Amino acid sequence: MLVLDDTDRALIHALHVDARAPFTKIAAVLGTSTQTVVRRYGRLRADAGLRVIALPDPHSARRQQWIVRLTATANTAHDVARALARRQDTSWVRLTSGGTEIVAIITTTPGGADSHALLLRDIPRTSSITAVSAHYLLHTYLGGPTAWRGRVNALTEAQQHQLRPPAPDDPTDQPMPLTDPDHRLLAALLHDGRTSYTDLAAITGWTASTVTRRLDQLRRSGALFFDVEIDANLFGITTSALLWMSVAPAHLDHVATTLVGHQELAIVASTTGPTNLLANVLCPDPEALHHYLTTRLALDAITRIETAPVLRTLKAAAPIRTPLVNSNERPHRDGRRG
Repeated sequence: MLVLDDTDRALIHALHVDARAPFTKIAAVLGTSTQTVVRRYGRLRADAGLRVIALPDPHSARRQQWIVRLTATANTAHDVARALARRQDTSWVRLTSGGTEIVAIITTTPGGADSHALLLRDIPRTSSITAVSAHYLLHTYLGGPTAWRGRVNALTEAQQHQLRPPAPDDPTDQPMPLTDPDHRLLAALLHDGRTSYTDLAAITGWTASTVTRRLDQLRRSGALFFDVEIDANLFGITTSALLWMSVAPAHLDHVATTLVGHQELAIVASTTGPTNLLANVLCPDPEALHHYLTTRLALDAITRIETAPVLRTLKAAAPIRTPLVNSNERPHRDGRRG
């Protein structure tokens, strides 16, 4: 198994700060050569599952997200999970709780002809699924644009300042409308967030300069953000669990903002349903998880908690990889693929 060194960790942190920073700039900030950074990036992609992706803000894209819990028979759960993972409207497909429960996020577009087809038609028709619950994602306190702290502790504040792109504009209640070329742009960046401006121009039908301006506009408005996916085991994480919590609505915001400060958590979100607060906890081992649950998470306002160990993640936010047409494709020196 690949072992990360200081350069690897610094590169991963740098990509979290600015996912599209040229490798020449990253190398200068890290105090190493561009060739070294390009080589490390390629190795992390090949051996550690590193992926840089862009994700639309659901509000701007006028989308809704549902967190679905499915219980399937033991001999079919893995096949059901794989089928869900292959869909374009799913993300974070996981097997939990002994391998018979599947948890996934389903993205829907309100008002579409088949906006809730998976929830209302496809899943109920699957005979091997014995129980279904769907929770509407209301608000994300931690996650999305905010990375898990365990992956972003390698650079100094000065180094981060050198890499940090312009801050997003002040948010407004009105989402930025997305055009058809915007959707093609986002689809390409969802597969590879470092796709070159030249390739993005060919995909959208714009010029490279127009793509550059539009991407900057979308980033500054908060209509999209970049994320970095990589195997958490490389950071010493062997135990992951989803925490389904019930909190009185009057205390929900206070509890959620308190949990945001916990190093162990990668996600904190409020949902509908009998359990209205969801968190993803990452620990080095089961004993550390036990310690977290019995000490730091022992808050009086949490009236109920269910811990569901994550056995396997079949899909994160990015689509399932497909083989490249050209197996010799390599990143350019500026860090974007050509």
